[in-house]
This record gives sequence, structure tokens and C-alpha cells, in this order.
Amino acid sequence: MDSVKGAVKGVAKSLGAGDMDTRQLLTQGVNLGLIVTTALMIWKGLVLFTGSESPVVVVLSGSMEPAFYRGDILFLYMGQKPFSAGEVVVFNINGRDIPIVHRIIKVHEKLPGSKDGDDVRILTKGDNNWGDDRALYNEGQQWLNLNHLMGRVVGYLPLIGQATIIMNDYPYVKYLLIGILGIFVITSKD
Repeated sequence: MDSVKGAVKGVAKSLGAGDMDTRQLLTQGVNLGLIVTTALMIWKGLVLFTGSESPVVVVLSGSMEPAFYRGDILFLYMGQKPFSAGEVVVFNINGRDIPIVHRIIKVHEKLPGSKDGDDVRILTKGDNNWGDDRALYNEGQQWLNLNHLMGRVVGYLPLIGQATIIMNDYPYVKYLLIGILGIFVITSKD
């Protein structure tokens, strides 16, 4: 990080002493780039460590109450351990954007003649729902396979994800927040 700041100072110095605003703007742009790339590196590191394509998710509905409430942040881990009934998992149905957090109620393993990745069939249900999730699956789909699962829940932070829900429900809040953060980055001084 010091070498990057040194390089920025070298480039800024070559711009000349009269271009103080240009140097400051260049420094702030590089600092913003460092923040963004650091966040991406942390995210990618979590993906590699957990084996989950999305190691952190926010509960968006009340289907898992009282275990998890709307706005809880869940931490996922895929691991090599087989899935079992009673575990809470996050899965994604083909063609849908939003993952679902529900509990496994049935697992069927090693079906004869099954293809690779299709040897485990899982049925899920929300704790606060009356019936199983077959109504949520794609038409004609009766079970989930391992390729539908994003990971098992290994921990959570209660209600911390409310900000995400607010930004999803009211998109203008998201744009306002991004604008305010951008203004802070541009106007901050080292």
C-alpha cells in the first residue's frame, strides 16, 4: 500500500506544483480504487475459504421465523460433510435471482443410475411455512440437487442486514447512500 501511495505521489509530483487539485483528485481516486479492490479481495477470499459462491446472505422473508428473522445476516459454509435433515441451507432455483433460506426435511442419497451431482436429492421447508417447498421449485421439480445448494448456515448476526432490506425495498436510498459516500471520498483530505 505504501508503494502505491509512493507511486501516486511520484505521478502527482510530475504534474507540477501548480496542479495541487489534480494531484489531490488523483490521490483520492487511487484511494477509492484501493478500497474497492480490498473489498473484492476479501470477498473472493471468503468464497475460496467457505466453498460457497455467496458466503454471506441476508434473510429477506419471515419464512424461517423464529429461527431467523427478516434482516438477519447468515454466514454460509459448503464443506465436504454430507447434508442432513434438520440443517438450514441456502439454495437457489434455476432461473430465479434471490436465494432461499430453508431447513432440510428429507435427504435421499446415492440413487441407482444417478448422474454425478445428481446422487443426492433434498427436500426443504421454511420453519414458518405450512408445507414443503415443492411449490417454490421449478415446474415439475420435486427435489433439490447439490448444484442448487449455496451452503449450510454456520452462524448469523441478528437484524444487522436491515440496511440491505431498506436498500432493496427503496432503491433511491441506495443511490443516495452511494452518492454521499462518493462525495465523502472526493472531498476528504489526507
